[in-house]
Amino acid sequence: MANSSSISEFLLLALADTRQLQLLHFWLLLGIYLAALLGNGLISTAVACDHRLHTPMYFFLLNLALLDLGCISTTLPKAMANALWHTRHISYTGCAAQVFFFLFIFSAECCILTIMSYDRYVAICKPLHYGILLGSRACATMAAAAWGTGVLTSMLHTANTFSLPLCQGNAVDQFFCEIPQILKLSCSDAYLREVGLIVFSVLVLFGCFAFILFSYVQIFRAVMRIPSEKGQHKAFSMCLPHLAVVTLFLSTAFFAGLRPPSLSSQSLDLKMAVLYSVVPPTLNPIIYSMRNQELKDAVRKMIS
Repeated sequence: MANSSSISEFLLLALADTRQLQLLHFWLLLGIYLAALLGNGLISTAVACDHRLHTPMYFFLLNLALLDLGCISTTLPKAMANALWHTRHISYTGCAAQVFFFLFIFSAECCILTIMSYDRYVAICKPLHYGILLGSRACATMAAAAWGTGVLTSMLHTANTFSLPLCQGNAVDQFFCEIPQILKLSCSDAYLREVGLIVFSVLVLFGCFAFILFSYVQIFRAVMRIPSEKGQHKAFSMCLPHLAVVTLFLSTAFFAGLRPPSLSSQSLDLKMAVLYSVVPPTLNPIIYSMRNQELKDAVRKMIS
C-alpha cells in the first residue's frame, strides 16, 4: 500500500482514450481558456482604466473578473498540457497548489458575490446612504475580507487534506486535483476531520446564499414600489446580471457537492467539475457586459 510520504506525483483523469480525441480536447480547452482570458481581461482593464467605472459596483466586478482569471488558470493549463503531451502526471506539490488556489478563489468568489448583492441592496433600497455605507474605505475593507477569507479557508483545507495518509494509490479521478477525489485515496477513518471542515464550509456557503436571497427579496419588494415602468426596468437591469451569475455559481456548486452518492460516476463527476470550474469564469464576462452599456462603451473606447 502506498502512503502520502512515498507519493511524489498523482495521476489525473485522462479526458479521452484516443490520441485524436485528446488533441480535440486540447484545442477545445484552449479556445475556452482564451475566451475566458479575453473576456475577464477586457473587463478588468476597462474598469481599471476608465474613471467613469470607478464606483463600488465596478470595483467588485473587477475583483470578480480577477478571481475568474485565477480560477480558470488554476485548472485548465495543466489539463491542456496533459492532453497535448499525452500524459496524466502532476507533481505532489503541483496538486497541493491546485487545491490551495482553487479553494482560495472559490471561497473568495463566494464572498465577493455576497458583497455584490449587498451593494445592489444598498443602491436600490437605501440610495441616500449609498455613499456612506459603500465608501472607498468600506469597499476596500470588504474586498480585503473576502480575499482573506479565501486564503484562510484554503490554508485550513489544504493543510488538513495533505496531512492525511494516502493508502489507495495516486490516481485522481478528475482532470484537476480536488479534495473529494483525494479523500478517496486516504485511509479508512483518517478523512473525518476534513469531512467536518467540508460540512462547515457548506454551512458558510448556505449562509452566503441566505444573505443573497434575503437581499434580493428586499430588492424586488423595493423595485415593485417604484411608480414608473422605466425606473423598474433600470433597477432590474442593475440586478439581473448579478443574479444570473449567482444562480450559475451556486447551482453548479450545490449540485456538485450535495448530490447523493448514487448519482456519482466518473463521467458525471467530470461534467460537474467542468460546470463549476470552467463555465462560470467563461460566461461571467458575457453576462455582465450583455446589458451594461457603460461597460460596453468603456471596452470599445479602450480597444479603439
